[in-house]
Amino acid sequence: MAQFLEFSNGYGPTWEQPVIKVPQSTKKTLLELHELMKTRPDIDFQRTDEDFLMRFLHARKCIVEDAFELLVNYYSYHQRNEELFARLSVEDESIQLALKDGFPGVLKNRDRKGRCVMVLFAAHWDPAAYSLLAVYRSMLLSLEHLVRKPCNQLNGFVVIVDWSDFSYRQSSNLNPRMLKLMIEGLQDCFPARFKAVHFISQPWYVDTILTVIRPFLKEKTKKRIFLHGNNLSTLHEKVPKDVLPAELGGEGPSYNPLLWANKLIESGANLVEATPKPVASSQNEEVRNASSSKRTSETYTFDAFSEGEEDD
Repeated sequence: MAQFLEFSNGYGPTWEQPVIKVPQSTKKTLLELHELMKTRPDIDFQRTDEDFLMRFLHARKCIVEDAFELLVNYYSYHQRNEELFARLSVEDESIQLALKDGFPGVLKNRDRKGRCVMVLFAAHWDPAAYSLLAVYRSMLLSLEHLVRKPCNQLNGFVVIVDWSDFSYRQSSNLNPRMLKLMIEGLQDCFPARFKAVHFISQPWYVDTILTVIRPFLKEKTKKRIFLHGNNLSTLHEKVPKDVLPAELGGEGPSYNPLLWANKLIESGANLVEATPKPVASSQNEEVRNASSSKRTSETYTFDAFSEGEEDD
């Protein structure tokens, strides 16, 4: 049986919200972060603007040392895995395919704590059309968009993965090296707070994969993964039914992956985050071996949003 979490009353903001003003105390914290950055001349911190650095401070509860460690990890991960981030754009054909299949999907309504809810229906993945690498790149692109919103930086994300009808043949394409790379990137090297990951209808072979990747998960991460099996009622204890689409037993309309895909694709596609200078690494070979997905195009721009708070 899954553990249960409590929710505060009321909905969080949806997609369109005003930008938070940075308080004076936070400006002092930003100065301290800038000072720490001077101690690492080996890292090419290509962005030092306030909006960018606030992502890392919010992801680590404004603890400067922890935010600095995350910032270093972020750039180091980029440098070690240059091909993962090369031409990371919605104009990439494989990324568009993944997005249109709902990898990931983003629900318009937030949960009771104002957290952004992401959904993935695993059976929609077509490994013959695009690789696990393309799925990961699509997720990174979506997260880079979403994490520009202060409400997402502060409140974090809830991820729901529905494994219904996910075949054994599909599971054979879950490359262990790529899964490890994904865990490293999302757990230790990205400025996002993943508050919970919910698995539903997972078959035995997905449980086996979880056993394989478990050693790469931190204890805090393990405690935030909930396996519901076919029991949607335990999922609804954690994410209210009125937030969820019909496919997840919710009260909303049927899930439409094109809502988020079209929003992201139509955003213009110019990633303003400069990519750190690449360095040679054996991990680049892992990325090359994990997928042969095509990549085209350049960078993309985003809008900024909103507000929210959370203390855990």
